[in-house]
Amino acid sequence: MTARHLWIVMRAIVLREALRFVHQRERFVAALVRPLVWLLVFAAGFRAALGLSITPPYQTYITYETYIVPGLCGMILLFNGMQSSLSLVYDREMGSMRLLLTAPVPRWWLLFCKLLGSTIISILQVYAFLLIAWVFDITLPGWGYLAALPALVLAGLMLGALGLALSSFIKQLENFAGVMNFVIFPMFFLSSALYPLWKMAESSELLHDICAANPFTHAVELIRFALYLDFNAMALLWTALATLAFMALALWGYDPARGMMTRKR
Repeated sequence: MTARHLWIVMRAIVLREALRFVHQRERFVAALVRPLVWLLVFAAGFRAALGLSITPPYQTYITYETYIVPGLCGMILLFNGMQSSLSLVYDREMGSMRLLLTAPVPRWWLLFCKLLGSTIISILQVYAFLLIAWVFDITLPGWGYLAALPALVLAGLMLGALGLALSSFIKQLENFAGVMNFVIFPMFFLSSALYPLWKMAESSELLHDICAANPFTHAVELIRFALYLDFNAMALLWTALATLAFMALALWGYDPARGMMTRKR
């Protein structure tokens, strides 16, 4: 298998993901509605209740709306990663996934291409959200929009890999919605997406420790620091390790000797 063949496979899979997204316009709208509701509705109510002190990477006091923007970017990546995995379960039931995995291409490359395609779509949605936030006068450092791109890519790969891992162990399409809710909502709410960890520590040390161990917290903090032209080495380390762990789990799940290829008869 030459590099040219690998490139052709990647282009085909990424293009297929893009075409599927284009034909599902409601998916784009839904991806923006959730974070915009938090930004424009819930933030107005929480603004008075949650005072925010000067904490890195912020150099001054900020509004609650400004604080939750990185977390809402993470929300888009999280939901889209799960949505992309839902399509994998559907493809498996229709038989197209089985056909794809029998192609004479390394399985890890096929899964990575699928993951890359969903991540690119997620990042486009994130920048659309950031543009809308800018229209509503929630501005970030100009270069931060560009500096955040690598952080968004890594965070998108991590959350997409988690979705891949989950899809490899779900037998039926009907079961995926329950699993998504079981994963998405605890992962999102038990993180620093909506409130700083020091706020959580004031309420419960146990919840603080759970939030600090949540890989989604580190993905959000990686994006947050990047948007403000700062670097969080610890967040980068844990996000990268979580990406490798989730990807390894997905490869194990899609192994014909163990995963869905043997369970699905």
